[in-house]
Amino acid sequence: MRFLLRPGWIAFVVVVVGFVVACYTLLAPWQFGREEQRQAQEQAISAANTAPPVPFAALVPGSVVDPADEWRQVSVTGEYLPEAEALVRLRVVDGKPASEVLTPVRLTDGRVVVVDRGTVATDEGRTVPSFAAAPAGPVTLTGRLRVNETDGSGRPPLTEAGHLQIYAADSRQLAAATDLSEVVQGYVQLAADQPGVLTPIPVSTPTTAAPFTNGSYALQWLTFGAIALVALGYFVRLEVLQRRGRRERRASIRDALSGRDQEPQPPR
Repeated sequence: MRFLLRPGWIAFVVVVVGFVVACYTLLAPWQFGREEQRQAQEQAISAANTAPPVPFAALVPGSVVDPADEWRQVSVTGEYLPEAEALVRLRVVDGKPASEVLTPVRLTDGRVVVVDRGTVATDEGRTVPSFAAAPAGPVTLTGRLRVNETDGSGRPPLTEAGHLQIYAADSRQLAAATDLSEVVQGYVQLAADQPGVLTPIPVSTPTTAAPFTNGSYALQWLTFGAIALVALGYFVRLEVLQRRGRRERRASIRDALSGRDQEPQPPR
């Protein structure tokens, strides 16, 4: 087994062991965690579907949407603030590029809540799509509570063609870019057939989502890790057998040559 100490074999073993460790400590647990998150989301949506909309202030009396109340249906009364509107870039709808439109609403109690009016398709070659303006005057809206997203890349807002654009549905980033005050952390995802809605964002439910999707991916990573270990053992055994076979052939050749040298020579 001294061949395992050769640089090529050391590199091969390190790669296989590293892959197995990643499968069992990172990739599979990550997918199991996503499965738990998905199930929790489905349960929250299912529970929210059975509850009628309640006034926004009943669930959000302060300045932050409680994650425990995410997906609850609420009603919002106030006026749109189109001058503080923002587009969320780099969305995909039905496999095509799109943007989400976030328009703040000034509530009757003075607070500001960001409303996600839905998506608009981005025309080819254009980063700023055209879309209908939010209606003026008082409106009453129905939607679902959502917590803020976070742009993991930390990309700053930009303004193009007169539109503020950000990379996550984040009321904090919109407030900072527009100097709005009293903005609630979180937002309301507008339902269909509401004033100002564009293409509403669909809400996945337990009846439409594939069951155990991420869990099956986790099991696949566990299987890949096991296969990698088996393959490592197979190649090591194959190398051992090949080396043993070569030694036996060399020994047979030596024995044959030794026996031939010891044969009696015929008299002259």
